Amino acid sequence: MDSKLLRGTFILTIGTYISRILGMIYVFPFVALVGEDGTALFSYGYAQYTIFLGIATMGFPMAVSKFVAKYNELGDYHTSRRLFKSGLLVMSVTGFIAFILLFLLAPYIAPVVLGGDKHANTVEDVTMVIRMVSVALIAVPIMSIIRGFFQGNQSMGPTAVSQVIEQLVRVIFLLSASYIVIKVVDGQMATAVGFATFAAFIGALGGLVVLLVYLKKRKPYFDELLENSRPQTELRTKDMYKELLSYAGPFVFVALAIPLYNYVDNFTFNKAMTSIGLGDITENVIGMITFSIPKLVMIPVSLATAFGMTLIPTITSSFTSGNYSLLRNQIDQTFQVILFLVLPAVVGLSVLAYPTFSTFYSANELGGQILRWFAPVAILFSFYTVTAAILQGINKQKLAVISLVLGLFVKIITNTPLIYVFEGFGSIIATALGFAVSIAYNFWMIAKHTKYTFSLFVRRSVLMGIFAAIMALSLILVQWLFSFSITYDQGKTQSTAILLVCVVVGAIVYLYLAYKSHLLSKLLGKRFAFLSRKKRRQNNS
Repeated sequence: MDSKLLRGTFILTIGTYISRILGMIYVFPFVALVGEDGTALFSYGYAQYTIFLGIATMGFPMAVSKFVAKYNELGDYHTSRRLFKSGLLVMSVTGFIAFILLFLLAPYIAPVVLGGDKHANTVEDVTMVIRMVSVALIAVPIMSIIRGFFQGNQSMGPTAVSQVIEQLVRVIFLLSASYIVIKVVDGQMATAVGFATFAAFIGALGGLVVLLVYLKKRKPYFDELLENSRPQTELRTKDMYKELLSYAGPFVFVALAIPLYNYVDNFTFNKAMTSIGLGDITENVIGMITFSIPKLVMIPVSLATAFGMTLIPTITSSFTSGNYSLLRNQIDQTFQVILFLVLPAVVGLSVLAYPTFSTFYSANELGGQILRWFAPVAILFSFYTVTAAILQGINKQKLAVISLVLGLFVKIITNTPLIYVFEGFGSIIATALGFAVSIAYNFWMIAKHTKYTFSLFVRRSVLMGIFAAIMALSLILVQWLFSFSITYDQGKTQSTAILLVCVVVGAIVYLYLAYKSHLLSKLLGKRFAFLSRKKRRQNNS
């Protein structure tokens, strides 16, 4: 794999994983404080915020990343800097407008989301939470476009560090505020959830400060690039934004893929569940599907997210320079590394669903079942993120939008009918069907426009599948041996012990098989050539 892509991906992956872990850890004490009804209320507010954030940013952050990478490759640093400065102003304005709109529309959105008045949460509660989280729209767009500028300059460190600080500040404020409201001042659960969503704004301020420090520190370097820049292109501001918007529009939809799927659930799930007589548990189930369980499932997806953020500027550079051989190699290596890392995580989550849910939340049969159904969708999330990023990197943004629309259409038309048949699991099946359609279309378009062939990827996927199956059998065996002394439903200590031992055993089995087959060194390149036994024997001879 190209060293710059691998290095940038590694940096972003570390930052994203730390951020995801922080975003997962807070869930457990938070759920203990506010309960399942509180997590459902939290998801109601966050779903609206995510959609309005996508509208406010308009895909600008990643579009700026692509734009900057393109003009830097051409040596025109003047144009990329000019766009960045004007983009900051645009994001400030659109973020404030989005905040005002969401704040004013909250009372009208709340009753639609609840889908009735026979639930623990009220319209007033939902309205208040939506308004509290809407404040974050003022700061997050500005922070996002600065990240896009750094990524376009192939500098992933600022994004990674700011992500971690943003999440750390957010989690500390969220848990502190929730604890004080509920335990110290004996306040209402809804008030605690409101402050928990307001933490998005506090976290964004923390991340923004980090980025501004990086900008000041690296200003001499960027100024030097300007001095050595080729003459500025005759690109008018109007034409500059026309090109940027051609990139940005699709980024809006692609970035909102998972939130849009959740949005469909927010407006249909409670109604469908109530209509089949399950209104008494619907908020509990939707809280798991849209909040609790995704926190676990999205951890392996973080790798794909990091790859997607790194891929766009890197593939844009390869595409702009006309190096199609390198482009196809980057695509091939990315697909293989994604599957190599995400597949065992997904298989492990599925096999260990019950002890995993028990460890992080509480022993809950339904929670374990939902996690087992939901875990495989992580592979679909990952490949959708990466394939959409590739299409955007080769200037096929419209195709990425088409694939999302196709998948979202499948989700919309199948969600309610599948919930009628499979209850809460129907929502997961509808999501999987939607993403599967999008990925199939993306694969087709990538092959068509880059002349990429899937033969090597398919062969190695079969090998990884065999390794994952052997790993799964080892996990089942370990759980069976544990069953003679302890089981996951005996408590957190027991479930944690089972989970830790199984994770270690599974990792050893999978990595050992990859090592013995030389797959590890082939996927990760020359830096890991020492892992190849054949290479080592050649060096010794």
